[in-house]
Amino acid sequence: MRRLFPVTDVTDETAAAEGPAGREWSLAELAAAYAYPEPGPEGSAPWLRGNMVSTLDGAAQHEGRSQPISCPADMRVFGVLRALADAVVVGAETVRQEGYRPARARAGFAAAREAAGQGPAPAIAVVSASLDLDFSLPLFSSPLVPTLVLTGAGADPERVAAAEKAGARVVVAGEGAGVDPARAVHALAELGHTRLLTEGGPRLLGQLIAADVLDELCLTVSPTLTAGEAQRIAGGPSVTLPRRFTLSSMLEEDGFLFTRYRRA
Repeated sequence: MRRLFPVTDVTDETAAAEGPAGREWSLAELAAAYAYPEPGPEGSAPWLRGNMVSTLDGAAQHEGRSQPISCPADMRVFGVLRALADAVVVGAETVRQEGYRPARARAGFAAAREAAGQGPAPAIAVVSASLDLDFSLPLFSSPLVPTLVLTGAGADPERVAAAEKAGARVVVAGEGAGVDPARAVHALAELGHTRLLTEGGPRLLGQLIAADVLDELCLTVSPTLTAGEAQRIAGGPSVTLPRRFTLSSMLEEDGFLFTRYRRA
């Protein structure tokens, strides 16, 4: 892996010493590259970052899944971003399509998470209006930390009861059946989850963008072309004016670009 941006003297020296292919970065180096912002004088404010992968022609999936357009380096970054987060926010459809499992504890991050006051693994927070979820799955039946279900006040009481019976913690984050993105971020922060990560899917990411609650986007650009009618990384409601983000860093390995953009 090579750092392409920001370019510094150290970047240039490292590139010269390691050659065009670079080397595999350690977990500690990746964690430093993707560290969350330090708390301000008033303490930790919630910071929501997205992590998505896209092909050169804009597809976020191939045949309904992101794995075919990913790579081992992308999965390393994926694991590090999870290891840094308090909670991973994900849409119900992505849970169903990707076969989501509970986040696992990683020995390489145990000391850092303990020092940061975090649990052994991030909580998975599933956003669902209908609660049409299989609560017998390991995500709900055997997580290391209880799975959260974000839903609206108008959710079906029987489905709420089923979620709670399975061991999930139901968090109301909307007045009707649906979830209000800004309220969801606030509710998670009230539970102590301020370092937030969303892995989509596209519909959820689009809602977060439209609500202007996304602070950062970590986008892997896959050097592949798929054509077809696959979704983009974000869908759903449009914004009145395009949101401007600033490039914070860019890494490269085997033709894959690992970009990080923050609010301008």
